[in-house]
Amino acid sequence: MRLSEPLAASWKASLSLAFARHGERSVLTRREHAGPLVVQKPLYPEGADLCHAIVVHPPGGIAGGDELALEVHAAQGSHALLTTPGAGKWYRSAGAWARQSLDFNVAGTLEWLPRETIVFDGALATLDCHIVLMDEARYIGWEIVCLGRRGSGERFEHGRVQLSTRIDRRERTVYIDKGEIEAGGRLMHSPAGLGGRSVFGTFIATSEGSVNDARAASPELAVTQLPGLLVGRYLGDSGEEALRAFTALWKALRPSVCGRAAVEPRIWST
Repeated sequence: MRLSEPLAASWKASLSLAFARHGERSVLTRREHAGPLVVQKPLYPEGADLCHAIVVHPPGGIAGGDELALEVHAAQGSHALLTTPGAGKWYRSAGAWARQSLDFNVAGTLEWLPRETIVFDGALATLDCHIVLMDEARYIGWEIVCLGRRGSGERFEHGRVQLSTRIDRRERTVYIDKGEIEAGGRLMHSPAGLGGRSVFGTFIATSEGSVNDARAASPELAVTQLPGLLVGRYLGDSGEEALRAFTALWKALRPSVCGRAAVEPRIWST
């Protein structure tokens, strides 16, 4: 059975979060939402100075015409880690585009560690991410995209995916990555594109660390050092392998980027 958008009106959902330092604590100071995009209560598994939050989209999937917007502000001195409880699913569309926008404004420390995004055959999806880094900001984040559901024998043969990531620091753009993947198109099969692979991902950290150490931590990734940013890329056929590789790189980099050893969010084990 193929899934497409429901006959009911599409969902428009937004979530705005703000984190600040209050004494020795990192506190969730703003939590405003409209529609089905929420965050569970703040968690402190690593101590009071680091706030964990789980971003939840109760419908579980994104259909044609849906729009999700997540805005996060991390004030100076604060530290927040955001993740999701499971994979995001983008369903087949009859013609309407679905859209997700991420807007992160970071003066403190922010970690964005979502589970993978699964794009069903026939989906029309736009994923935008804009990150603004203040002078002393620290950031680690990733995005993993799975085209089709290979475990069910489904390939991405119809539809399109548009992706855009932009990072600004000191009012200057320091990183931009834009592209569009047409199902069954040349980019999916070209050696200069996906080369027939179905899963790709990008890991970004504000790090000046050793590229060789990063490559040793995650040999599955292609790692590049840019001015002020370390970028790791995965290309393969397994969302689980991509997540393991990104997690390994996060564990290697977190002590130097965030000043603390890595502790996996508990939701990953459930």
